[in-house]
Amino acid sequence: MPELPEVEVVRAGLEAHVAGRTVSKVEVLHPRAIRRHVLGAEDFTGRLAGVRVDAARRRGKYLWLELSGGEAVLAHLGMSGQMLVQPEGAPDEKHLRVRVRFADDGPELRFVDQRTFGGLALDELVTTDGEQLPGTIAHIARDPMDPRFDAAAAARALRSRRTEVKRALLDQTLVSGVGNIYADEALWRSKLHWARPTEKLTAAQGRALVAAATEVMDSSLQAGGTSFDALYVNVNGQSGYFARSLDAYGQEGLPCRRCGTAIRREPFMNRSSYSCPRCQPRPRSSR
Repeated sequence: MPELPEVEVVRAGLEAHVAGRTVSKVEVLHPRAIRRHVLGAEDFTGRLAGVRVDAARRRGKYLWLELSGGEAVLAHLGMSGQMLVQPEGAPDEKHLRVRVRFADDGPELRFVDQRTFGGLALDELVTTDGEQLPGTIAHIARDPMDPRFDAAAAARALRSRRTEVKRALLDQTLVSGVGNIYADEALWRSKLHWARPTEKLTAAQGRALVAAATEVMDSSLQAGGTSFDALYVNVNGQSGYFARSLDAYGQEGLPCRRCGTAIRREPFMNRSSYSCPRCQPRPRSSR
C-alpha cells in the first residue's frame, strides 16, 4: 500500500493538474471502485457534476480532493490504485474504474485499480483541530510532513503504548503516514528491533525513531517514492526510484550497509519485517 511519500507525490500531481477545474461528467466503470460510497454510483456521479475541485489534500497515507460545497472525494489507493491525468481521447487503461471529465475539455482524471482494493467516496468535511478533514479520517494523527506536527509529542505517544515498537509506529492515530516500508527503514536507522517493547524505549530513542521516520520519508519523497513494480506511479504514469536506496526493507540476505551482516526477514502481522540481527538485536523478552 502506498505510504506518505507515494501519496504526497500523487497529491502534488493532482494539485497541479486538477485543482481549480470544474467537473462536467463522471463515469463509474466498475462498482467496486465506489463501494465505500454507500449511496451508489448514480448519487456519486450526480453530486460531482458541476462541482469545482478546490484543492488536493493529504494527511498521512490518506488523499482527498476538496470540493466547492463542503465535500471531498476521499481516495483510498489500496494496493494498486492509480490516479492518472490523461488527454481526452487517450486509450482506456485495462483496469480503468472511474473517469472524471472537466468543463474546460482539458485532460481527464482517471482512477485505475488492477486489484480493486482501492476506491473513491464522497465525504463531508469536518473541522478538527482548526483544519478541515473528511469525517471518515478525522481521527488520523498529523504526519511528519505537516507544519504543525509535534515530533516530541509523537515520541511520547509511541512510548506510552504497551506494545511492540513497530506496531506503535504503524498506528495511524499516533503518527500517520508510516507503513511497513518506512517503519523498517526508520527502525534500521535507529538501531531498534521491531519487537522492542515501547515502554522500554528511552525518551532519546523515541525522539530518534520519529526523526528517522521523518528523514527517510523525506528522502523517499525527493526520489518520487518507492516503486517495486508498475502499480505505484505518479499522475503521469512515472515510477519512483527510492527502492534502490532502501537499507532494510526487501533486502533479505544482502549485507547490512553498516556492519555487513546479512539482513534478516521475520514474519510480522501477516507481512514481513526486515532488520539487521547485529545492529538491531532482538530483545531477550518482549516484556
